[in-house]
Amino acid sequence: MAKPVRQRNKWRIRWLDENDVRQSAVYDDYKEAQKELSRRLVEVDEVRRGVRLAPVSKTFSDLCDYWVEKRAAVKRSGDHDKSIIKCHLRPAFGPVQLRRLGVEQVDGFVVAHQHLDKKTVHNHLTLLISMLNLAHELGWIERVPKIKKPKVRIFDADFRYLRTDDEVKRFLAAARDEGDVVFTLYATAIYTGMRAGELGGLTWDDVDLESRLITVQRSFDGPTKSGDVRYVPILDALLPVLRAWRLRNPLRFVFPSQTGTGLAPSARIFQEVLQRVLAKGGFEQVQRRGKKRACIVFHDLRHTFASHWVTKGGDLFKLQKILGHGTVAMTQRYAHLQPAVYREDYARLGGGAQTADAEVLPLRGRTRAPNRKTG
Repeated sequence: MAKPVRQRNKWRIRWLDENDVRQSAVYDDYKEAQKELSRRLVEVDEVRRGVRLAPVSKTFSDLCDYWVEKRAAVKRSGDHDKSIIKCHLRPAFGPVQLRRLGVEQVDGFVVAHQHLDKKTVHNHLTLLISMLNLAHELGWIERVPKIKKPKVRIFDADFRYLRTDDEVKRFLAAARDEGDVVFTLYATAIYTGMRAGELGGLTWDDVDLESRLITVQRSFDGPTKSGDVRYVPILDALLPVLRAWRLRNPLRFVFPSQTGTGLAPSARIFQEVLQRVLAKGGFEQVQRRGKKRACIVFHDLRHTFASHWVTKGGDLFKLQKILGHGTVAMTQRYAHLQPAVYREDYARLGGGAQTADAEVLPLRGRTRAPNRKTG
């Protein structure tokens, strides 16, 4: 009986399919490869004897078409999916038969995309796995290959944000020079931690200045990222800002566009205007694509809120609810900023070890090893 053949750190199997066409696949583990080879041989035998239907002959392009039409069309991140499929997944796997798509092809994809950030490749493979799971549900493949995604650091102690109260004041002073709507939007981002889309879709009906709560229930043109409704407190630093802005802005949206609608993802206030404010505020610039740009992007204002909340002693579980994180694990990235986080634990195991009083003498000359019999 045929056996898997070792190739470097992987195992390759070969077999003839029901049409006597030679096929092969690669697996990380010998036992997995042997099990899959046995399954393939049984499948071919059953198809030839007529007790099993021949596998559905679908390509990855067929799966892409189905996903774009039936899944991406109803997803909040559907446009993102379409972009990944168009630019990366379809060019790499398009003509490949789905039942032939395995570890070898995916490894080739990862190698060919080494120039991209690990998180980007991780996101591409996450979508690929979701698509293959769908193919399995549709009966287009019998199993989903085991795909290893690059490890990505979820917690980064060096994420970007406005680190001090002085930096926040300097930033907002520069924002005020750009006009009331710019100043109010950036102040709200810093003092609530709301996402760009949540601010862009915010209406005055969502803002209760008396109860000092903001109801976050939509993004630019749809539900929030998690799909849930949450409530964000209006802190002392933000309350007078929103009260003053309410008197000057009678429109439905808290931060209206020039036409009075909610802000779009491409609104200049999230990008070009922000860069101009950071430059005016004297923040660090870096060279990107031939242009000088500030290190901070709009989403970093959310990091600013969370970081200052924690450094000033705010509760992590409350922060989780305010930010809308599904689990506290995402909020834990800020835990290292908590002041005196271990202070109450210093004496948890009791006092120091008992040591005898002794006089410390300077060493003179060469030290001799202790005698094995007496030392």
